[in-house]
Amino acid sequence: MIDGMTMDKIAVSLPHQVVSRARRAVQRGRASSMSAYVAAALTQKNQADELEELLAEMLAESGGPLTKLEQAAADAALFGSKRKTR
Repeated sequence: MIDGMTMDKIAVSLPHQVVSRARRAVQRGRASSMSAYVAAALTQKNQADELEELLAEMLAESGGPLTKLEQAAADAALFGSKRKTR
């Protein structure tokens, strides 16, 4: 956590297995606390959501998703003939 960061306290209900895995991760030193572990997970989710929004905006500005032909050409350019087309 960043020093001086404003914190909000919340209560959430999570599946038992999710909590158990998070506790094990904290015990193994992957995070300093459960709060830090959950904050990191939510940060990653927020970043993924923002990336998804950016991709949607870029696709909208460029004419939409790739056609199958465009995807095949991109796959061939990136991966050569080793990759099967969709």
